[in-house]
Amino acid sequence: MKRREWLKAVGLGAGAVALAKPAIAQSMPQLKWRLTSSFPKSLDTIYGAGEIFAKAVAEASDNKFQIQVFAAGEIVPGLAAADAVQSGTVEMAHTSSYYYFGKDPTFAFATAVPFGLNARMQNAWLMFGGGNELMNDFYKKFNIYGIPAGNTGAQMGGWFSKEIKEVADLNGLKMRIGGFAGTVLQKLGAVPQQIAGGDIYPALEKGTIDAAEWVGPYDDEKLGFYKVAKYYYYPGWWEGSATIHNFINLDKWNELPAAYKSLIKSASTVANEWMLAKYDASNPAALKRVVMNGAVMRPFTQPVLEACYKAANEIYTETSAKNADFKKVYDSMVAFRGDDYLWWQVAEYTFDTFQIRARAHG
Repeated sequence: MKRREWLKAVGLGAGAVALAKPAIAQSMPQLKWRLTSSFPKSLDTIYGAGEIFAKAVAEASDNKFQIQVFAAGEIVPGLAAADAVQSGTVEMAHTSSYYYFGKDPTFAFATAVPFGLNARMQNAWLMFGGGNELMNDFYKKFNIYGIPAGNTGAQMGGWFSKEIKEVADLNGLKMRIGGFAGTVLQKLGAVPQQIAGGDIYPALEKGTIDAAEWVGPYDDEKLGFYKVAKYYYYPGWWEGSATIHNFINLDKWNELPAAYKSLIKSASTVANEWMLAKYDASNPAALKRVVMNGAVMRPFTQPVLEACYKAANEIYTETSAKNADFKKVYDSMVAFRGDDYLWWQVAEYTFDTFQIRARAHG
């Protein structure tokens, strides 16, 4: 290249850089948001994922976009997080969509429904099966934009003050349970209670409730449930996984620069992966400890599971008949589940079953 041409090229390059800097600065303004969590700080995984998310956003934006995380109760109660986002009291929340089942049962699908999807299936359905698009089309009615930002994996069936040997044992049982599962148990005679995580222990201790489910051994140990309820049941058939969402005020989301929208999506993915891995790493040791401290493990019997399965499907049919949003999302999830289990029974399930049996035989 001739010297004059080279200088001209350098000059153009410098000019391009000079032009680019203001554009970048404009696309990354200084922002400070508030995020209300539905969870107490003591639960370092389900609450901690919100902090992991906020840290990732701050670091990626060179601290230009800061999101302050507040625990349940610091701004609004844990179960009012979506309302705070909808009204604009806060810009966003880290919460479970199915907590707002009472507004519309369609909310439940984004978190978990009875006999629904396991964690990997849930992520796959949301990302590639149309789940995110369907849910955000629904969330628009509530001025919310939702992004998956955590998953607990398969949950335990909860803590009971008495054994559940047959379906009749559910009759009159007062149980803390959220979302769609409460409706299923109610159909079988139980009395579901919607109670925030931090309030479960005193309710169990005082006998206000007879049973409670939360997440799994790691969180349940922290909350001390083994001290006030003896029997620890599994599996949590109502939560083969449980997705936690970042709910963002839709107007605030639409105002964001494209770079910040992309950043929030990426940071939410980090939180989603972090939470699931943290629970998978922490639950085994915690399960051993709660058993050593007196918890009595019990599987739900086959008759109980089959009765719950039948009741769940009856409610799905009933609700689909009168709620078009619910039916649209339910049909999508069921179709995806059917195809995915075809694959799982060939590969994942046979592999895991062999490994479990091999471990049992030493």
